[in-house]
Amino acid sequence: MQGATMGKIGVFDSGVGGLTVLHALHRRLPAEPTVYLGDTARVPYGTKSPDTVIRYSRTNARFLLQHDLRLLVVACNTATAHALEALQAELPVPVIGVVEPGARAAAALTRTRRIGVIGTAGTIASGAYQRALAQAIPGAEVVARACPLLVPLAEEGWTEGEVPRLVVERYLGDLRGSIDTLVLGCTHYPLLKEAIADVLGPQVALVDSAEATAAAVEDALRGRPAAGGGTPTRRYFVTDVPARFPEIAARFLGHVPEAVEQVDV
Repeated sequence: MQGATMGKIGVFDSGVGGLTVLHALHRRLPAEPTVYLGDTARVPYGTKSPDTVIRYSRTNARFLLQHDLRLLVVACNTATAHALEALQAELPVPVIGVVEPGARAAAALTRTRRIGVIGTAGTIASGAYQRALAQAIPGAEVVARACPLLVPLAEEGWTEGEVPRLVVERYLGDLRGSIDTLVLGCTHYPLLKEAIADVLGPQVALVDSAEATAAAVEDALRGRPAAGGGTPTRRYFVTDVPARFPEIAARFLGHVPEAVEQVDV
């Protein structure tokens, strides 16, 4: 196909949360071949030092570059916060993280400039979203909050009913009426959108950072379509025994992934 470009979209995360980004990419760019790496042997990144996160991110990127990439997505908020600039400076392909697209989407949605952002303790402590929102929306009032229990709820499939609603109420109930936009600053959180929306009400717009990141990738590749022909390849790698990976991944992707391979990066 004239103008078509060879190469895959590479995506890495510390575990399985980045599969929400991959799912959004598959919906937006169904013809694009992808390769995913979940660093399940070293998860979570949020408890690691910035230097360690940068080191892990470099090894993940080097592994994925072996698979003929034309673009890399850092689908981990902690890795985006600490390693994105280093990867962008060092790698021979474009690198997109999950923080800036979410901040830009919030800037487009907010009416009052009162914005909430939720994430893991590591992401919130890094200040990455707070800085990105300050740049995207000068003068914005930003409330940042860690919601660590939402990750295990998403992975266990407890995304509907009383339990997730009570947890979300405990974390976010006091924000009702005080913000008009909430950034879901963890790739697990889109699975709990229904519970979050139920607690905060329809007056609060939810920004899905996975969807925002997929839109940013689509923009970056505009005019550079993948080579046509056949079903695009979709490969999945993990750094620890994949045991429950297919089961958990199905909650994020909406289907059981094809063969999952274990690798040492």
